[in-house]
Amino acid sequence: MFNFFKKKSKKEILQKKYAKLLEEAHKLSHTNRKASDDKQAEAEAVLQELEALP
Repeated sequence: MFNFFKKKSKKEILQKKYAKLLEEAHKLSHTNRKASDDKQAEAEAVLQELEALP
């Protein structure tokens, strides 16, 4: 009921950021391939950080 008081973990924050970056990369892939590749690289960096968490 009061989940909005619960603090998100680092893992949850990174997962949400990763999903958002992948979505942006997909949208950009239709118009600007270079920007899409940059977003994909950012998402990959977030994924590496996510996998490094215990």
